[in-house]
Amino acid sequence: MDQQTRASLVTELTKLLTGGNAHATFEQAVADLPAPLRNQAVPEVPYTIWHLVEHIRIAQWDIVEFCLNPAHESPEWPAGYWPDKALAVDEAGWQAALSQIQHDQQRFVELLENQQTDLFAPLPHGDGQNVFREALLIGDHAAYHTGEIILVRRLLHAWH
Repeated sequence: MDQQTRASLVTELTKLLTGGNAHATFEQAVADLPAPLRNQAVPEVPYTIWHLVEHIRIAQWDIVEFCLNPAHESPEWPAGYWPDKALAVDEAGWQAALSQIQHDQQRFVELLENQQTDLFAPLPHGDGQNVFREALLIGDHAAYHTGEIILVRRLLHAWH
């Protein structure tokens, strides 16, 4: 693929990962959320906003590590991708999760921007995955759960 096409593709993938395009971003979805609502259960909803944030963090971290580290071992599915539902998050845990989400997102964008990264070559330690597919997976997964965060916020009367 020529450099201009690659640059355009990387730009669009980066926008997918960092921008909301037609919907709110993850950062917007969690902004100005009153701390007590992070752990607030909503009837008939099996998770809190904290659970969703932590799930996004774990899944994105796993995908980034899978792409960068051939020796990476993913958590057990599905239990390893969700926090213990009995545990609440405190301010330090909340900030650490948000920071890691941003950090891992940046790590993945740097992988995309690296001219040595073949976006379509199968990862040698995978079973057909490539960096392009993993970028779409991160973007799709985060957008889905960001929508859920906003829905839970609406149910808690904490969304504009």
